[in-house]
Amino acid sequence: MRLEPLDADDPRDVLRALRAALNGSGPALGLGMTTAASREVAPGTAVVVTTSGSTGVPKSVVLGRSALTSSALATADRIGEGAWLLALPAGYVAGLQVLVRSLVAGREPALLSGSFTPQAFAAAALMMASSEHGERIPAFTSLVPAQLVRLLDAAEEDATVRTALRSFAAILIGGQALPAATLERARDAGARIVRTYGSTETCGGCVYDGVPLDGVGLRISDGEVQLSGPTLADGYLGDAELTDRVFVRDVAGTRWYRTGDAGIVEDGVLRVHGRIDNVIVSGGINVSLDRVERLVRGVPGLESAVVVGVEDARWGEASVIVAPRGPALRRSEAEQLDEARAAVAEGIGPHARPSRLVLVDELAALPSGKPDRESIRRAVSALH
Repeated sequence: MRLEPLDADDPRDVLRALRAALNGSGPALGLGMTTAASREVAPGTAVVVTTSGSTGVPKSVVLGRSALTSSALATADRIGEGAWLLALPAGYVAGLQVLVRSLVAGREPALLSGSFTPQAFAAAALMMASSEHGERIPAFTSLVPAQLVRLLDAAEEDATVRTALRSFAAILIGGQALPAATLERARDAGARIVRTYGSTETCGGCVYDGVPLDGVGLRISDGEVQLSGPTLADGYLGDAELTDRVFVRDVAGTRWYRTGDAGIVEDGVLRVHGRIDNVIVSGGINVSLDRVERLVRGVPGLESAVVVGVEDARWGEASVIVAPRGPALRRSEAEQLDEARAAVAEGIGPHARPSRLVLVDELAALPSGKPDRESIRRAVSALH
């Protein structure tokens, strides 16, 4: 079948093309592709999502109709059915799945017009209120942590934003780990948060609050989180070698996706510790930047911080904290760094302590809303 690239700037265009791709009446949809030329893909393909992620290496993930709809149905089984608000880019899997869930449920999604702001989000959310047979239709949305933080900040002064946050039956949060302090703030504000884990290769989130959706398999192999089930992508377009390396079969023939994430399962709940390869060697000792980042985010004022590794003349490599400037605190920048270094020393060891704290007006972000870690790392390296 034919694959037709589409500019995802207008979610209405994506919705129309997606409807045809899912019911088989139109070509497969190519999102994020650098070429406008159409090409052939395997029958059953609905969408090919091309994204560079935070590593800067492009990959085109082939998502079948059955995988996308299986994901949408499993989500409905877990959190319920209702109406969805799209507040994420439609060209990325989390936004795409909001549209898929809407189509599978037979409802038109609410679309956030223009750029994301707390006020625009609140206006769109409060316009969704509707009922059916005398009962209110539950509302759902999907956000990344940075959006949630903006909403929580605004909700402290804006009652309309606060009401909007409370209006959703569930708010899915994915894309990156949600700091515990942010989760607590959200719950205190009355927002019903569901933390999701997954990737484009799993049609988005497929583990909710640490528990896999129905039909999704989960295992830890050599410390790596691996996933199976009907939501898996078919592979990578035009890259059989990468497909075979990332999607593997066990002796029983079950197909597993190697996430590249380190994690453990405790009492049936998945706990992800970060990327297996997000490690620097500082003074001859391996340091997981993800572990450092989790501890740093526990420091007041650094809840949204990103930790990156840069070259260091003394240690070879060192970690640097990069955080957006927040409200004025009663601690200096040096005191914040000291507190972060102390938390890391206690949680990991003195060898893992960050070398610096860099405050910025705004963290560089990918269109998906995730921090652009490579861009942030390059900017920090250029400060030397």
